[in-house]
Amino acid sequence: MPDAVAYEGARVITGDGAVIENATMIVDNGAFVAVGPSSAIDGSEAGTQVDLSGKTVMPTLHNAHFHLPSDRYGRTAELQQAAYYGAGSASSFGLDEGTIGLQMRTESIPDAARSQSAGRGITSPEPGRSEVPYWVTSEEEARAAVRELAAQSVDIVKIWVDSRGGRYERLSPELYGAIIDEAHSNELRVTAHVFRLEDAKGLLEAGIDVFAHGIRDMDIDDEVVEMWKARPEVVLIPNLPGPGLPVGDMSWVSGTVPAERIAQMEANQSENPAAQNAFGIQARNLVRLHAEGIPIAFGTDGGNSWTMHQELEDMVRAGLSPADVIMAATNTSAATMQLDDSGTISVGKSADFIVLDANPLDDITNTRMISDVYLFGVRVDREGISARMLGG
Repeated sequence: MPDAVAYEGARVITGDGAVIENATMIVDNGAFVAVGPSSAIDGSEAGTQVDLSGKTVMPTLHNAHFHLPSDRYGRTAELQQAAYYGAGSASSFGLDEGTIGLQMRTESIPDAARSQSAGRGITSPEPGRSEVPYWVTSEEEARAAVRELAAQSVDIVKIWVDSRGGRYERLSPELYGAIIDEAHSNELRVTAHVFRLEDAKGLLEAGIDVFAHGIRDMDIDDEVVEMWKARPEVVLIPNLPGPGLPVGDMSWVSGTVPAERIAQMEANQSENPAAQNAFGIQARNLVRLHAEGIPIAFGTDGGNSWTMHQELEDMVRAGLSPADVIMAATNTSAATMQLDDSGTISVGKSADFIVLDANPLDDITNTRMISDVYLFGVRVDREGISARMLGG
């Protein structure tokens, strides 16, 4: 295998719950062709050997709920920043204008994460908010919107079921039921922005596939747990809110964020009791659903790609173990995005992986200690991305 590369000596977190100490990974033609203990794999067969002794390797992150810019330049820059911070892919949920986002899904962009798009999402009229989504008020409009999205081959249909604090009429059960029915008839899944427990129950009954947020108005009850367990394939992307705590040292984003902005973020630190209460509700709901065996994926909603690492920390803060959170952000998220070629470090999968200077199983914030990122077996030029983002 003269073109193959053997990465030797690292601790490998495979993404499916296993950890291999002192592992060898052989990559050929952009995919893993061997993964296992170094004692069982002869790396000398490869044309090149890379010593990763003392490092930890894990699969790339898959951001299953994100919002990407709709212009080519901005989208490319954000996907490259995503790769810089260890993402292999990002799914843009319902705010994509025009056709650029749909086109870029199939393009190979150097040093960039892959992307998916839900195109334009669907909601009830929300004057004063984004006019990108379809605003529907009848079943006919709802079904027509889905058919348009199906014609564009979107990756998933996004809906919003939220009154925005009582300012708008929520998408009704009749309308979201029609959307889900039409989507399934067109072999599309539906993901829902949701806030209230009551709406989550209605969406489960209507056949929702993915929740793009956790339940946020109250602690969940036994009824919704039983409804969810009756449909164990329905995925939760928690998208936890800020915990209402000081952000701490932010120097780890210095590769893409100017020093003055970092100083500003650190200076604006404070405790927020209201935010802590909101975080507590969602944290308890996340932990309970995870304990009940509900599949947990990973997403950050808005913001910049470096917030992925804050979300990982917040999921651990909520009560999940680092191992569970890593599995959610890699294997489960890739499966949620139907990326069958990624999500784990295993034979046959795309060689999408992060090389870390410390073990995130000991401390989840060690995911920030990135030495290298590889996508399709190619090392990401993090130095070049950093120079472009910082204007160097």
